[in-house]
Amino acid sequence: MTKSQIESEIVELKMDYISLQGDIEKLESTGHGDSVQKAESRLAKMEERLAELNQQLAAF
Repeated sequence: MTKSQIESEIVELKMDYISLQGDIEKLESTGHGDSVQKAESRLAKMEERLAELNQQLAAF
């Protein structure tokens, strides 16, 4: 992966992360607990991927 590809993926993941956080807030307010747990799991995976990408970016 090139540096620009890593940076692009980081930006995309951050946008998806923010969007998912908004979705979680909506789900919580409507009482969809199961969906909230799944979404929070996806957030955790996104955080792990962001950490990996930031490590790769730091190596450049």
